[in-house]
Amino acid sequence: MKAPQLVPPALCGFLLLLALIFTVSYAVGSAAGPVAPGMHRSGTSGGGADTGELGDTGDMDMRHGGGH
Repeated sequence: MKAPQLVPPALCGFLLLLALIFTVSYAVGSAAGPVAPGMHRSGTSGGGADTGELGDTGDMDMRHGGGH
């Protein structure tokens, strides 16, 4: 009598292919760099928590509501 297989071979192959696709896409994305020229992380410190500050908002009108 044959022992039952726990995981079908097709499922193992699919999961292996999925892992390979994610690995290759991550490598290509890392090699391509940022989406836009000059795009970088905000802030001057290398780490730490996000302070929640907006930074330079230019000429944006920060008034909300009130029918303005």
